[in-house]
Amino acid sequence: MSSHRPAPEHTHPDDVPVVTAFAALADPVRLQLVRELAGSPEWTRACGSFDVPVGKAALSHHFTVLRRAGLIEQRDVGARRVNRLRREEFEARFPGLLALALRDDR
Repeated sequence: MSSHRPAPEHTHPDDVPVVTAFAALADPVRLQLVRELAGSPEWTRACGSFDVPVGKAALSHHFTVLRRAGLIEQRDVGARRVNRLRREEFEARFPGLLALALRDDR
């Protein structure tokens, strides 16, 4: 019996409405995920490597929202699912939005 999971579906930022992008970035957990990805080399962060206050099912949901908003790509490497922030593609679709989200205005 194989435990192979299907590859995640991705939405290109060109196909994302601005309200979807805003909604994805409005959640504090998703914003933290995006900020951590922005500070990491591409394809180095596995889903379980983020220090967020949610369980595995909720974390999976947050990654799905980020994929559907065109913010991240994911791929499976062995048993790990690794992530990449789609910085250039997202910036081309929504100039300046990601830079605003990444600012720490505490």
